[in-house]
Amino acid sequence: MKHHDDRIDYIELPATDIPATKTFYAAVFGWKFTDYGPDYVAFADGDMEGGFAKVPANRAGGPLVILYSSALEQTQAKVVSKGGKIAKPIFSFPGGRRFHFLDPNGNELAVWSEK
Repeated sequence: MKHHDDRIDYIELPATDIPATKTFYAAVFGWKFTDYGPDYVAFADGDMEGGFAKVPANRAGGPLVILYSSALEQTQAKVVSKGGKIAKPIFSFPGGRRFHFLDPNGNELAVWSEK
């Protein structure tokens, strides 16, 4: 992956359960993973790289990671079918629509579409 000055290069999220995290993100978004021991896994989604670090308990808050989908309803259904929890159902905002979900670790992320 090519790195660029002054741009987000990597994002790291806490994870209470590394195997469940890998299963969820691989099934919903098709992410690929590289294990670095039992307490850390890196991911690549094609455009962004990041990782999940093992923590004993997760706490709410922090930056909101927003993913893109051209099929918002289908992605929301997939999140639910793979064990994610919807924090905010699909809603409109200037420029598009989005929803928020909690992953298996309690991290809140969002998915948006201009449609």
